[in-house]
This record gives sequence, C-alpha cells and structure tokens, in this order.
Amino acid sequence: MSRRRIGFWYRLAAVIAKPPLVVLFKRDWRGMEHMPADGGFITAVNHNSYLDPLSYAHYQYNTGRVPRFLAKAALFRTPFVGSILHGTGQIPVYRETTNALDAFRAAVDAIERGECVAIYPEGTITRDPDVWPMAGKTGAARIALLTKAPVIPVAQWGANLAMPPYAKENKVSLFPRKTLRVLAGPPVDLSPYYDREPTPEVLKQATETIMAAITELLEELRGEQAPAQPYDHRKARAEQRRKAAGEGTK
Repeated sequence: MSRRRIGFWYRLAAVIAKPPLVVLFKRDWRGMEHMPADGGFITAVNHNSYLDPLSYAHYQYNTGRVPRFLAKAALFRTPFVGSILHGTGQIPVYRETTNALDAFRAAVDAIERGECVAIYPEGTITRDPDVWPMAGKTGAARIALLTKAPVIPVAQWGANLAMPPYAKENKVSLFPRKTLRVLAGPPVDLSPYYDREPTPEVLKQATETIMAAITELLEELRGEQAPAQPYDHRKARAEQRRKAAGEGTK
C-alpha cells in the first residue's frame, strides 16, 4: 500500500501517536530497505512490551507500507481505540471461538490484495525471564506457506525498558529518554517448506525458522547471545504445576 492510500484513519492515528513518540523517545531504525515496495507480505515481530505495538507501527508507517495487525478482538470493543482499529483495517483475532478462523482468512485476503500483515508469532508478550523471544505459534507460518508471501523478520528493543512486560506494578520509566530500536532483516527463506504438506511438524519447523531469524536480529540489537533453546511458556507452566503437585504430596 503506497503512502497515498494510507487513508484518513491511519493518518489520524499517526497525528495522535507520533508526536509523543517523537518527543519522549529516541530512535534507532534500521533495515527499512528490506520492506517490499509493492505486493503483499508479512512482518513477523517480537513482542516485549504493551508499548511496542506503537513503536513498531511508527517504524512501519514511515516505510510507506502501513501494517494490518492481528489484534485481540476485545480491543475492538473499546471506545475510540476500537474505532481507530476498525478504521485502519486491523484484523480482530477471536481466540478459541467459532470465529477463530476469520482472522486467518482476513490475513490471507489482505496479503492477496497487496497489503502488509503484521504478526506477533509469540501470540503475546514474551514470558522469557530475560525478555528473549519465546517459542512461536504456527499462525504466521501457516499464512506464509499458503500465500508464499515474503516474511520479513523484525526485532525491536527499548519499549520494554520504558514499560517492562508483566511488571508487578504499572511502572513506566520515560526518563532518561529511551531509544526505540527496530531492525528488519531480509525475507526468511521458507521455500524448503512450500511443496510439503502443512503438517504440524512442517508448520513447527517453519515457525522455528521464522523465530530464529527474529532472534538473530534481536541479538544484534542487544549485543548479546540468546539462549540456545527459546523459552516455552507452556512447558514452563507444566513444570511449575508438576513441582507444586510434588511439594503438595510431601
């Protein structure tokens, strides 16, 4: 989508959100050259703060290819915010309902119309204790293998320093000014999976390929090495329950 077709609602959202972001934060944006100039594509982004959808949206908006986010359906029912989400064409996700496939179909339709669809493959803010990307869910891979659209990995860091994920208190630390770092990489090579049946194992492998690309970019932003194995929140919860049950029988 060219900047000429961004439309009223996206421009309104930019008028509201961009000034405080520009005033309150510094920016380190790289990799915009990897965004396709035309045609549909997917951006796969790590998620580490309630603030980072704004920082990433600011980055993506400035590329001229505005994103259509997959967002929780509940957000569409909130006053004003819901109007902006509807007006900008964001895609509601109805989890664990009969409408759960609607988001998948809407994302595929948007890509086929030549739009950018932004997906957080982790599905929620990371639970990793050191704020690395978690094991991803297979939605982004499923859409990518069906459409064969380019998947652009995007890593971001900095919003979590201003608004830490899952803080016990609503701590916001704006000063000193934080730097919102966003780095996009070249398209993830998913061609080895294109001619294979999208079984759970194939989707898992494709998802791991996407998450590895995001994590590698985040390593560059942080100047650190990520753990060898991504954090798996479901396995961690199961282990916690197992330990609690064991302690309860003593």
